[in-house]
Amino acid sequence: MNATLNDIVDFIKVIPPFNLLNVEDCHLIAKRTSIGYYRNETLLNDYKNEYQDKQALLYIVKKGVLAYYDKEGELQGKFSEGDLCSVLCTDLYNEKCNKENSNEKYVPIREQVPISLRAEEDCLLYAIDFNELNVLLSEHPKALQFLLQTAQQRLQNTMGAITESALIASSLTNAPITDYYNSPAITITTQASIQDAAQYMTEKGVSCLVIMTDKQPVGIVTDKDIRRRCVAEGLNTQQAVKDIMTANMATIDINLCGHDALALMISKRIHHLPVTKHGYLIGMLTATDLMNQEGHHAVNLSSVIHKASSVEALVELSLMLPKLQVSMAKLGASADYLGKNISALTMAFTIRLIELAELKLGNAPVGYAWLCAGSQARQEQLVYSDQDNALIIDDSATPQQELWFEAFAHFVCDGLAACGYIYCPGNIMATNPQWRQKKRVWQGYFTDWVIKPDPQALLNSSVFFDLATVHGDIQLLQDVRRKMLKQTQQNTLFQAHLSRNALLQKPPLGFFRDFVLIHDGKNKKGLDLKHNGLAPIINLARIYALAEGIEDVNTIMRLRLAAGTPSLSRTESANLIDAFELLGMLRAEHQAKQLANGEEADSYLLPKEISRLEREHLKDAFKVIKAMQSYRQMV
Repeated sequence: MNATLNDIVDFIKVIPPFNLLNVEDCHLIAKRTSIGYYRNETLLNDYKNEYQDKQALLYIVKKGVLAYYDKEGELQGKFSEGDLCSVLCTDLYNEKCNKENSNEKYVPIREQVPISLRAEEDCLLYAIDFNELNVLLSEHPKALQFLLQTAQQRLQNTMGAITESALIASSLTNAPITDYYNSPAITITTQASIQDAAQYMTEKGVSCLVIMTDKQPVGIVTDKDIRRRCVAEGLNTQQAVKDIMTANMATIDINLCGHDALALMISKRIHHLPVTKHGYLIGMLTATDLMNQEGHHAVNLSSVIHKASSVEALVELSLMLPKLQVSMAKLGASADYLGKNISALTMAFTIRLIELAELKLGNAPVGYAWLCAGSQARQEQLVYSDQDNALIIDDSATPQQELWFEAFAHFVCDGLAACGYIYCPGNIMATNPQWRQKKRVWQGYFTDWVIKPDPQALLNSSVFFDLATVHGDIQLLQDVRRKMLKQTQQNTLFQAHLSRNALLQKPPLGFFRDFVLIHDGKNKKGLDLKHNGLAPIINLARIYALAEGIEDVNTIMRLRLAAGTPSLSRTESANLIDAFELLGMLRAEHQAKQLANGEEADSYLLPKEISRLEREHLKDAFKVIKAMQSYRQMV
């Protein structure tokens, strides 16, 4: 008997959450554990049999395979050696979950019931009454929580712990702007001269001034502006400072984080950000403030990219991107932080190539907007991404002037390819005449896609609803987007088509031994974190945004802005953000290991690369996505 108990203890003590217990407590659990042998095809639970014993049993698979099915007979998951099978304990989970979320309009549950549970190989199982286990674990709240909490709650706790660790490792990540900015901002009126401004900067020891009219900020002037726009151009220093200021200055809200400010500075290639609160100017944040806090290479790299004099120089600089991603990942940066920084640097490369193109070809004959799509537009890009770009050209362009844009597009796209951004396999690039069009043509594209949502239209929609302006006239895209959002908000049929198309990408059922279990019961060697994990959440966020008229394209921002709307509750939003961040973090860590080993980065994670606990976290993320997809199907 003692030998049997020791066998059980040795087996369960490495399985979460029993790995949190000491050996003595594992012995107490082992004493309450029964051992059962079940032949292949044995039905342990049949949802049709209402007379069978409904005891809430937790199974631990010692040998063999258990599989469970919903009432339609669809496979929901499999359990193999070392897995906990808790599908017969759902009443307790559901009761607790519903009690804690009674104010929510929709409550995702841990498992779907009723279910059938069957042995698919000869099985040796450990079983323990779940009510007894609750009592035995009463002195171990973390272990008990692991079993009692829903997938959503466990995921939330996991991401909370990861965020805390990231905060310790990297002070800039998630640290509020209040930690860095200087208040008040130093200002000067539009009537002041350039000389007045220079003297005032010296007196105050600052490198920029916000220009005010009637107590409202109308622009910004830096010491660099005085050198380049005044001294170098031979302007009279008695001219009004407004003549050399930058109007339409970028600002940042005080509620955002340090890394948001950093990403904005990199993408805009600026070093000064006025800080606002409720739209009012309250201070100034500089790149120096951020670098003093956390000497960050991304700002330095962005600055060097801006000074590169040739495509060859940009190619040399692009070699630093993988090293930068590895460095940031080692610092514990979140996937959101990584994505924003890598995307901002891609934007810096693109802008410099655009400037080099204009040096070679001359200025653009009419207004235009260079656009990025996909992960770059969403600010979720990592290194070795392919190109997704397009051009909107002012409607006034003549056929002759359009030839200039053709040469321009080839210069920039070829330059990006030389810098490691491979040509888009689907030819979604500005070199393709279809995606290099006047504004009215783009507006016609979106109208057609919304009115006639055939498969190709839905595919185009999923790409081009995520657009951002990299360079040029931002109004061109804003005009197209606002008209498109009005159309999508009013067209529920289009939303339904887009939802159905988006729900084709499903998360896997889980892990089975060292393989990924997919919906048809087959096993795949690796998990595609991008297409089977992140993409379903990106698709859901896009649908919520289109339904609610949200202009932002970043997935986390879309989920935050949609929270509390008819499309998405606040709890559901938080759950999806947790799942998105976990999947993104695992992808970033996976790529960092590959890049550090000199390998090409991809998104295919082998189950054996991650710990047993990380597998459980991933299963929780899959459950969150699956629950939200199921709910979307019912809308």
